[in-house]
Amino acid sequence: MRRYARLGLALLGILLSGCTSVFLYPDRVQHLADRPLGTHAEDVWIDARDGSRLHALHLPTQGTPRATLLHLHGNAENLSSHVHLVSWLPARGYAVLALDPRGYGRSEGDAGVDALHEDAEAALAWLVGRGTARTGPLVVFGQSIGGSVAIRTVATSPLREHVSAVIADSAFSAYRRIAREKLAEPWLTWPLQWPLSLLISDRFAAVDVVADISPIPLLLIHGGRDVIVDARHSQRLYDAAREPKTFWRIPDGDHIDALRRRAVQDRLIEYLHRTLGG
Repeated sequence: MRRYARLGLALLGILLSGCTSVFLYPDRVQHLADRPLGTHAEDVWIDARDGSRLHALHLPTQGTPRATLLHLHGNAENLSSHVHLVSWLPARGYAVLALDPRGYGRSEGDAGVDALHEDAEAALAWLVGRGTARTGPLVVFGQSIGGSVAIRTVATSPLREHVSAVIADSAFSAYRRIAREKLAEPWLTWPLQWPLSLLISDRFAAVDVVADISPIPLLLIHGGRDVIVDARHSQRLYDAAREPKTFWRIPDGDHIDALRRRAVQDRLIEYLHRTLGG
């Protein structure tokens, strides 16, 4: 009970300051030493809009990749604790560029919701400028908050014509809605969930622009047991999207754990082959 009270007080203080970085929990600890990738990785540096240098890991394939996936991870820690969720892809023929936005890991600058979206666009521009989209399909794949960023980025980007598919795993539909749901959990902030959530900006809400992804194929993945972001968020995104769209609800899945399962990995490879013409 005390833990929920402290959480409620923390949320109350942050929200009263009007700070949308309540969503972000970056760190600069390198976790790969404890969990080796098991695949070759190359450091990449990308310039952010404000001049900060962004760190990314490029996981190449042995031969020509079937496609390249831009991976946008969740809101906590940094890419070194998330890249394992996609490190199996090169062995299946798909290269990966895993991005750390500003304030995360080895990337410079300060974390922020604006920075998440700007840095995803910068990584997309880096891939397009490198000629990745000319040598094979380019897929934008985000998980948790990264899924929401992936949707918003592709829907609004002037570079969207270079993107062949969008995948969002455990994404939330809108910042204000997820803030309200989190405020409803501790008893201390439950009565204030509606007025306090109005302090959160929804200008980056994925649900408002997801329809604009069409005609690019959209795949939504969500665990039915996700207690961090309820699967109804992906259902709202699916309902608001236009064809071609697909929604995989993993009945016993938790938050961003679907791709830890070999059966889901195989299903994703089959989807990519079919969607990208492989």
